Amino acid sequence: MAGSPILATRRAVLAGAALLPAFLPGALRAAEGALIRRPIPSSGEPLPAIGIGTSRRYEVEPVPEKIAPLREAVERFVALGGTVIDTAPSYGTAEDVLGQILQGGLREKVFLASKVSETGREAGAAQIARSFERLRTDRIDLIAVHNLIDPASNLATVRDLKAKGRVRYVGVTVWRDGQFAELEPLMKREALDFIQVNYAIDNRAAAERVLPLAAERGMAVMVNVPFGRDRLFKAVQGRELPPWAAEFDCASWPQFFLKYVLANPAVTCPIPGMAKVAYVEDNLGAARGRLPDAAARAKMEAFIDAL
Repeated sequence: MAGSPILATRRAVLAGAALLPAFLPGALRAAEGALIRRPIPSSGEPLPAIGIGTSRRYEVEPVPEKIAPLREAVERFVALGGTVIDTAPSYGTAEDVLGQILQGGLREKVFLASKVSETGREAGAAQIARSFERLRTDRIDLIAVHNLIDPASNLATVRDLKAKGRVRYVGVTVWRDGQFAELEPLMKREALDFIQVNYAIDNRAAAERVLPLAAERGMAVMVNVPFGRDRLFKAVQGRELPPWAAEFDCASWPQFFLKYVLANPAVTCPIPGMAKVAYVEDNLGAARGRLPDAAARAKMEAFIDAL
């Protein structure tokens, strides 16, 4: 991933943070104190409000030298109070890599989420069985139907596993606005613990109906691509963080984007990709201190929309 344009763009943005005003203490360092926690509505279980997504960045060859920096990132994440890690069998080697990382005591400290993306009961059940093997665990906290693939069959399979105590929560995922037309009626007719949806400061469609519906139906919300993949980092590259970001304890552009997402009360946990200790420390800073109020959110939207 060293040559990834997304990582290169983020590095450029973070390098530019050296220009941050002196009144923003702790820029690019993890602040002290507990992380903001949001409850899972169906159970009341609190979750730290920032998690790790493993798509792409954890799809490395599962050998010690490739896994080592990822292990360091996960260990730092847990040490700072993070728990939620999201993966999927369709993310290449990510489940295998994560399974190795979580050995030796980390598994018990992590809220582990994966997905099912096969069609038909038999194929879906077989894929989930492989996930248990690859993740080296006998219990997965959340299994979600990936991209709404065969929800009737796959939800039935996951609910069977939940009844047996092997899965704790059931959900569904989407990653683009075009899937909302199918997602919304599913949310209305099914009892789901979680949904996972795309939402970012430059892609706010989920806030119109999907997030309010999740709140109404008592569903926790994971947010994928909260940085808009590389769109947001490209948009702010070379720009200083506006001074008014200090009003909601924001010390970097990644925190700016994440605090915007977290300021929506329907959101439980954004899951940005974090493959380096520095990214873990910076991103978790978004789940500490104040969040932007409605007026600040409108100001943030206007700022980004004008770029």
